[in-house]
Amino acid sequence: MPVEVTWWGHATTALRDSGTTLLTDPLLVRRLAHLRRRRGALPPAGALSPDAVLVSHLHADHLHVRSLARLATGTRTVLPRGAVRWVPGLRRVADQLDVVEVGPGDEVRVGPLRVRAVPAAHDGRRLPYGPQRAPALGYVVEGAARTYFAGDTGLFDGMAGEVGPVDVALLPVGGWGPFLGAGHLDARRAAEALTRLAPGCAVPVHYGTYWPIGLDAVRPHEFHAPGEEFARHAARLAPRVRVRPLGHGETAALGAER
Repeated sequence: MPVEVTWWGHATTALRDSGTTLLTDPLLVRRLAHLRRRRGALPPAGALSPDAVLVSHLHADHLHVRSLARLATGTRTVLPRGAVRWVPGLRRVADQLDVVEVGPGDEVRVGPLRVRAVPAAHDGRRLPYGPQRAPALGYVVEGAARTYFAGDTGLFDGMAGEVGPVDVALLPVGGWGPFLGAGHLDARRAAEALTRLAPGCAVPVHYGTYWPIGLDAVRPHEFHAPGEEFARHAARLAPRVRVRPLGHGETAALGAER
């Protein structure tokens, strides 16, 4: 039985496995501070009633309080441990949700699915200063297939061991600006991650959606090209992995393709 993946832009995906739907890192606005949504429609209202939501880390383009506030009351919401304490405004929203905070190695059941939190090599702070208060995470969802949602991460030692065997990998391949800092995967590094993880198939995410206002002419290929570049690098570095780029709002049925 295949798993269905819908990409709604940036790191927001809907993952449907065994009749259960998970929504990752919901960012449901046309503008976030200096970022404007340049491609893709926002998810329809029907997408806002998943069985659970997975939030990878505290950065505002992944843990977006106003987007979480739009979810149906009582939605199971999995957050990095410490998120409610350290994100202003989240406590009020958390009161209407079924919040579970986790760290690396913790597991949560969502219907027939087992969700396991795994480490990520990324800055987990809410703001770019101050002490690290909550871990940045990825998640492995196990049902009919094993799907790895990486959140935001760089390559790190022991990555394959922490994640374990997976059938589908949802990997970030870009960002929201003309330059990527440490703790990120670009198209080439994401393809290198495939050589470590060896999934059956991979979907590039976290690119080609939001871009800083006024920077349209600054390295525009960094906005448009990462998905295609990832597929090209993957064909060279990990030819056994089927790469399936998705358009915004597009759904693909993916399975244990080995």
